[in-house]
Parts: sequence; C-alpha cells; structure tokens
Amino acid sequence: MIPSNENNKNKKSLMLGVGLDNQDGHKRITKGDNFYLVGGSEESHERMTETAIKVNEKLSSKGKTLEDISEKEFIDIVREVNE
Repeated sequence: MIPSNENNKNKKSLMLGVGLDNQDGHKRITKGDNFYLVGGSEESHERMTETAIKVNEKLSSKGKTLEDISEKEFIDIVREVNE
C-alpha cells in the first residue's frame, strides 16, 4: 500500500492473491472489492478469499480503504483477521 498524499489520490490499491498449490486442474479466480485471487487448491483459494473479505470488513469498520492505510497497518490487519 502507498500512503495517501497529493501524488497518489488517483491510485487504487488492490490485494492480489496467487495460489501455487493447485494439483487438481481447476482454474480458480475470485474477484471482489479491492481484491483479485487466482489459483490455488480449493482449500488455499478459500482461505485467501476469507482473508480478503475479512480485511475488507475490518477496513469498513474503521471507515478506511486500502488507499488510506500504511503497509504496516495492512500487515497488522491481515495478521489480526487470520488469528
């Protein structure tokens, strides 16, 4: 994430998840509000999806968007929702 400032007002942040453990041949793609997830086994793709949704919920409860938070705050939120 890039902190918001005058130079970054038009930028959009996005969570990108890439799963590399797929061995069943299925192509999994999930798009949502500020996230795009591709690949992975059924289990890992589901875990990525749950994490992205929980991050969005946490941001919403704080009245923030991805563009509003620092990299450290993003990492803290991801850790919190995965506990």
